[in-house]
Amino acid sequence: MANAKASKRPSQGAEQLFPALLFFVFLICTIFTILIGSRVYENIRGRDNASFETDTALAYITNKIRQSDKQDAIEVRDIDGCSVLVMLSHYGDTDYETWIYESGGQLKLKELFSRTDSGLSVDDGLDIMDCQTLTFSIEESAGGARILTVSLGGNSEARLLLRSSREGGAS
Repeated sequence: MANAKASKRPSQGAEQLFPALLFFVFLICTIFTILIGSRVYENIRGRDNASFETDTALAYITNKIRQSDKQDAIEVRDIDGCSVLVMLSHYGDTDYETWIYESGGQLKLKELFSRTDSGLSVDDGLDIMDCQTLTFSIEESAGGARILTVSLGGNSEARLLLRSSREGGAS
């Protein structure tokens, strides 16, 4: 009888060890799944935020360009080492300028409705939002059409056919 009790004890211990081991494996798998899922979510959210900033900056700039697209009203200048989009306005007998540029990692807008000869510099602009490198360029085609390229960082760019480059210009 003593042998029968001794032989049952190791099998009872193994029967209790297997469910505990199975629960431990399930717990480890659950923890790894949560950690991997949170990392994936973090990556998706980071890409989404970067895309939002880029899309917002490009939409802002293109809308400002469309508002100011009149004959000889849009030009690109290099001011103090910054690529600056200059939008000219004429009211009464005075010329005014609006500048859009990037400086120090900030998209800046000089929208002081300042006179052309005000003497303001790129340091006087207002911070609008964080952005990557921002550059502007204007190409003229053989037919006289002007295409403005707005490059924001690596792969983000907008190309706009300036309406003012068409015959007669936009009014």
